[in-house]
Amino acid sequence: MNALDLKIIEKLDKVDQEKITYFLNLLLNKSKYKKLKEEISMRRDEIDKGEILNHDEIWNKLNV
Repeated sequence: MNALDLKIIEKLDKVDQEKITYFLNLLLNKSKYKKLKEEISMRRDEIDKGEILNHDEIWNKLNV
């Protein structure tokens, strides 16, 4: 979704916004997005714990 889509959604009434949110949640909960959701959750946990790589660590890990 781009910024224009979000502006259009904001113009809808509350009931229609809730319908869109409901269907988006259904799509995101499908199995094909499960791995992506797990990856995002794992990355958020790492960030919360401070387990992040800095720029140099990333390049060193890639041996570039």
